Amino acid sequence: MSVRDERLARNEAFVRELNERLEAVTPDSASELVVVCECAVEDCADRLTLRHAEYEAVRAHDTHFVVAVGHVDRRIEDVVRRTDRFEVVAKRGVAADVAEDLDPRDA
Repeated sequence: MSVRDERLARNEAFVRELNERLEAVTPDSASELVVVCECAVEDCADRLTLRHAEYEAVRAHDTHFVVAVGHVDRRIEDVVRRTDRFEVVAKRGVAADVAEDLDPRDA
C-alpha cells in the first residue's frame, strides 16, 4: 500500500464527511447545496454548488467523490461524470479501499 495514496484518500474522506455535515444542516427547502471540493489537494477549499439529487447520486457510491473541474488526480481516480460545474470521480486501488472503509453513510 502506498502511504501517499492512503494519505490522499484519508484527506478526501475527511472532506466528504464535512460535506455530509453541510448537507445535514442545509434546509430541505433549499434547491441547491454548497459543498467543498473533495479532491486530493490538502489546501483546496473550492466551493461547488450541486442540486440535492446530484449530490445524492454521487453519494450513492462509496468510492465516488465530487471535485472541481480540473482537480482530478489520475493516479488514484477516474472521471465517471463531467458537468460544467464539477466532475465526479471514482477512486481505485488503495484510495477506493480507504473510501469504502471511511464512508460515513456505512457507519
